[in-house]
Formats: sequence, structure tokens, C-alpha cells
Amino acid sequence: MSDGKPLIAVIGGTGDLGSGLALRWAKAGYRIIIGSRSKENGEKAATDIAAISGGAITGAENGSAAAAADIVVLTVPFSNHQLMLETIKGSVQGKILVDVTVPLVPPKVMRVQMPEAGSVAKAAQDFLGEDVHVVSAFQNIAADLLKDLSAKIECEVLVCGNKRDARTQVIALSEAAGMKAWHAGAIDNSAAAEALTSLLIFINKNGPVSHAGIRITGDPKP
Repeated sequence: MSDGKPLIAVIGGTGDLGSGLALRWAKAGYRIIIGSRSKENGEKAATDIAAISGGAITGAENGSAAAAADIVVLTVPFSNHQLMLETIKGSVQGKILVDVTVPLVPPKVMRVQMPEAGSVAKAAQDFLGEDVHVVSAFQNIAADLLKDLSAKIECEVLVCGNKRDARTQVIALSEAAGMKAWHAGAIDNSAAAEALTSLLIFINKNGPVSHAGIRITGDPKP
């Protein structure tokens, strides 16, 4: 950790969502490692993101990226989720793992299809063990908005995890990337945020708006 900011590994960082998060965090002054199945692909993506953000970004193979980082962010398709957990399990012990994975099962991505564990993030927590602080976040954010540094992101972020301190650190990352985020309870509650993604995809496809998202409303407490 340097200058009080954690070193962040984005596993699956060559994809749209991962690269969008990496871009915004790099712009905010965080050091980033782009994880990929090959070091060469990670390095290429890192070069591209650094050219836009001006940030300190390197690339590495997924396991090496996870081992080097303070916080690990998992942004892979649901079909690769379990395999990636097996790859990085030993490297994330004692760390925060931010799981952005949504249980989308093509071709019916507009239909909620939750895994047997109840949610993807809950399955990750169960598999990795209590020494890993799994935090669920960013499932409802459009990747193209993340990649557009001029875009104002009005969709808010629900942050779920069993440790309040871990959630607080992820909320700080959300705010650094230009998003409002909320404590949303234990990791079990991730099921709600994950399921919302299919609803939002349906609204985007069938409604009169694009980039549909969620916002928390209410009156300020005294």
C-alpha cells in the first residue's frame, strides 16, 4: 500500500466492466494491476488504459496479479467464476475480494437465475473461507458509462459484505470512481443486487430509457 491507497488487482480486467473500473480508479490515483489469463494480454490492456488515464497500471497473469494486490476485484463472466476462484484462492487470503460477477446465463439474460448458494458472492465467500472478506458491488453499473470519463453515473451502488470495514473500503472506491454507494448488509443480501441486473437489462431493452439503474431515496435522518 502506497500513499494510503491500496494496490488494486482487477481480475478479468481486459473486459469492458473490469477495464472501466480500472480506468476510473487509475484516474483517481490508485495503482492498478490488470489481471488476464496471459501476462501479455494484461500488459496490453494496461498500456491502453494508462494512455487514457495517465495512471500507474501494469499487467500480469491473474494469479500473480491477485498475489501482488492489497484489494482484488473479480470481474469475470459467471461461467468462469468458480474456475477463477480456484485460481486465486491462495492469493486472496486475508484480503478484500470485491466480487462484481452476476449470474447471467445466456441466452436468457433478462431472466433472474440465481445459483444454488443463493448468490454468486455468497458462493464465493463460502468457497474462499472466512479469512477472505468478500464484498459484492458494481453489478448494476453500465460498462460503457464507466469507460467514459466524462459520463456522470447516476446509478448507485449496493455494497454487501459480512465485515463493515471491508464494505467501507469498497464504498470509498465507489466514490473515487464517481459513484454514490450504500452499505447494504451482509453478503447474503447480494442476491438482491445480482438479481436486479436482469431486471435492468430487460428495462433497457424494452423500455423508453437506456442505462437504467437504481437510486436510493428517502428523507435525511435528524
